[in-house]
Amino acid sequence: MQFVATEHQHRRLNPLNGQWVLVCPHRMQRPWSGQEEKPQLNEQPEFDPTNPLCPGVKRPNGIITERYDSTYVFDNDFPALLEQVPSPPASDDPLFQAAPARGNCRVMCFHPKSNLTLPTMSVMEIRAVIDEWIRQFNELSGKYAWVQIFENKGATMGCSNPHPHCQIWSCSFLPTEPQQKQERLRAYYATHDRPMLGDYMERELQRKERIVIENPDWLVVVPYWAIWPFETMLISRNNNKRINDLTDNQRHNLAVTIKQLTTKYDNLFKCSFPYSMGWHGAPTGPEHAHASSAHWTLHAIYYPPLLRSATVRKFMVGFELLAMAQRDLTPEQAAQRLRDSDGTKHYLSK
Repeated sequence: MQFVATEHQHRRLNPLNGQWVLVCPHRMQRPWSGQEEKPQLNEQPEFDPTNPLCPGVKRPNGIITERYDSTYVFDNDFPALLEQVPSPPASDDPLFQAAPARGNCRVMCFHPKSNLTLPTMSVMEIRAVIDEWIRQFNELSGKYAWVQIFENKGATMGCSNPHPHCQIWSCSFLPTEPQQKQERLRAYYATHDRPMLGDYMERELQRKERIVIENPDWLVVVPYWAIWPFETMLISRNNNKRINDLTDNQRHNLAVTIKQLTTKYDNLFKCSFPYSMGWHGAPTGPEHAHASSAHWTLHAIYYPPLLRSATVRKFMVGFELLAMAQRDLTPEQAAQRLRDSDGTKHYLSK
């Protein structure tokens, strides 16, 4: 009996963290009678006087949000990380270890209008978002070891406010996911004298099985080891290590790529496609300022939960929580569906 990837279960290794994912494509044939989400449609008004992220509206702490007309950044009113906090006491017990954790949390509004999302914004408006990401990164990266830019889009992904925005958390330490990548990327470079993601892009460009978008500056693929159904990775093709390495033209092409990708997502199931996304690049701060970053390649990851339709999502429970990650349709099938989804005209466009 010959192995067929789209029919037979198998495991795939994620070289970025050393973990395996179980691929079970035949599970797409099972009937679904479980929970269904409410389709996420963009039904927000342009301005909501009760929404604290709208210009001129009072936030819960009494501060008035500025009347901004492009991007707008402010310190999170309810931050997870603070700078001035005491450190936990040292412990000589290996089973009860704690360490200091300091940082800063900011909210960044993409646009003053609440009824917009990245796929419905113009390329120039997205370019303004990218420029602000880089301004924030420049300010924060000199002090903090890790600056995490991330967007949670949609209530399904825990977004508590429907206004177009992201968050920027800066940490005095290297968090778990970046630390794992740091170790794996460094080890690969020590062995091969080339960055892992550079080699990975070459293989993907040769195989052309999982490519979603390709242009001179950026490559979007469904990773061979993807966990989420329509997970994608957006990778710099110019050996950039951090987001503030980007040239003017690379920033413009990034804006074009983000609009194409998020439009494909929305068009796939004709809904405001939920996801969590974030940027990963070389660590920052005084500790890493003079360390080699040759093993790093700047990239963003998109984790969308929808599986079968606008209402049926992938749940990471049971076996996924207790044993290992598992996905249903193959990354190649997901990439084909995203390639076939229109990335130029949004389904809501007149």
